[in-house]
This record gives sequence, C-alpha cells and structure tokens, in this order.
Amino acid sequence: MINRVTLVGRLVRDVELKYTPGGTARAWFNLAVTRNFKNANGERDSDFIECTVWGKSAESFVNFTCKGSLVGIEGQIRTRSYEKDGQKVYASAVSVDSFALLESKAITDARRAGQPVTTVGKDDNVFVAAGNGENIDIADDDLPF
Repeated sequence: MINRVTLVGRLVRDVELKYTPGGTARAWFNLAVTRNFKNANGERDSDFIECTVWGKSAESFVNFTCKGSLVGIEGQIRTRSYEKDGQKVYASAVSVDSFALLESKAITDARRAGQPVTTVGKDDNVFVAAGNGENIDIADDDLPF
C-alpha cells in the first residue's frame, strides 16, 4: 500500500509547539493549499490541511517559520477517531516526515517583524519580496534559461 502526501502551501497561523510527558516535541499547524482550478466566481479556493511534525524536526520547523510562510511538506495521512456527543468522529491529518522552507530567512524575519511582504506575479507564478518594495531590474541575459 502507498500512503504518501506532498503539499506546498502557506501556514495559516504560527506553529504550535508542545512537548509530550516524555519530552518529545510535537508541532502542529494548518497548511493552506490553493486548488489548481477556479470556482464559478473565477477565484481559486484553498484547502486547509492539518499537519503534525515530531521531534527535532518540530523544533526546527517552529524556529524557521511563521504565519504566512511558504513551505513544502511530505508525509503520510493518518486518521484517528474519537467519540463526541455519542457519535464517532473521524479526523485526518498529515504526519510530516520532511519539510522544505520555500522562502528566505529574510522574508520570514520581515513577517515576524510585521514589515510589509509583497508578492509579485500572477496565478501560480508568485515571487515574494520583502523590504521597501523597490522593483528589481532583471535583464533577459541574467536568466539561466
């Protein structure tokens, strides 16, 4: 059987970090993942995926991300169940095996400091810039393709 998930999205809020009684770090977060198609209003909807990361990876994830950070994750879907008001409820989340930070430290630091972070581009071709919002001149000769 195969149970692999790869997602790229933005953190909905700052990551929550707690420790088990045994001292193992556990971080959880919701990842907003934009759908590839537009709805009837011409807008792209997003799915909000619950994710959990454990151990040293959890501590690193918290230290290098914040609300709005663009990240890639890979892991497995895990389903749990519990009783609520006499009904059995099922909940699914991604158990993260690995992650990639898809923005620079400068952008994350700007977000944490409350400085403006702008995105430039259209649809899925989005480039992120931090700082004073000045345009960057890039000549065709500077491009590697």
